[in-house]
Amino acid sequence: MKVFVTGASGFVGSAVVKELLSNGHQVLGLARSEESAKSIREAGAEVLMGDLDSLDILQKGAMEADGVIHTAFIHDFSDYQSNALKDQKAIEAMGEVLKGTDKPIVVTGGTLGLPLIDGKITEESKAPAESIRFSEKAFVDLSESGVRASIVRLSPSVYGNSESGFKGGFGVMLAELAKAKGLAAYIGEGNNVWPSVHRVDAAKLFRLALEKGEVGARYNAVNNDKPLSMKEFAELIGDKFDIPVKSLSPEQAPEYFTWMTFFVGADCPATSLKTQEKLGWEPSENSFIEELNQYFF
Repeated sequence: MKVFVTGASGFVGSAVVKELLSNGHQVLGLARSEESAKSIREAGAEVLMGDLDSLDILQKGAMEADGVIHTAFIHDFSDYQSNALKDQKAIEAMGEVLKGTDKPIVVTGGTLGLPLIDGKITEESKAPAESIRFSEKAFVDLSESGVRASIVRLSPSVYGNSESGFKGGFGVMLAELAKAKGLAAYIGEGNNVWPSVHRVDAAKLFRLALEKGEVGARYNAVNNDKPLSMKEFAELIGDKFDIPVKSLSPEQAPEYFTWMTFFVGADCPATSLKTQEKLGWEPSENSFIEELNQYFF
């Protein structure tokens, strides 16, 4: 297929582009700058200049392609709700031109904050109406209107080495914060857990969802490793940086974690068993801890 990829030069999107190209697909990548365009071309893909505000450009890309993978998101967490709304409008715009076709669109969501089912976040866990990430609502609306839409819900820690060095989502942000403050912290007892997924494994899942995904399907990008509790993670950081580890009360947490407080306090015991069963997806890259030790400490 010829696949339109938004966020094609991003941390996850660039891995998606490489995965698609290595499996015989063509890629048309959205680029918001000449720097992004250069990296997309060097990867072997075509370029379409535009951004998430360019709804007409997004529709053009969707019309020119045989399928869409939407990984772009503005990661300015100080204005998260506004950026989530832009994300929703972008999905809706692309979905509008996909109506009446059999072209698939795979959008990006997250596992963090989803409701537990028998103690786990599963593929049946649906984003509540008050969710601050609107992509899942947009995907549901598209699938109910007949668009071949599915969603890949990323773990809070998406990690791995890239052209620009090692990154790891919230996990690395927390390590950098602890190093800067000279203190590794967690909230309360710190028993809440976060799952993780390697960017290369996530890219494989996006491709499989594009090729084989069912209309209205939710897929969880969660590896098979036992997730660390936030206390265990803080202790690991404290040990690596030789800094103290401390529990913070919910009242103390915002001063330390600022905008990350909500995320750090969330519990996310997610599974991907049905995702693996339905799509034949098998996470195989290094664990988060292996990568963290190799590239960060």
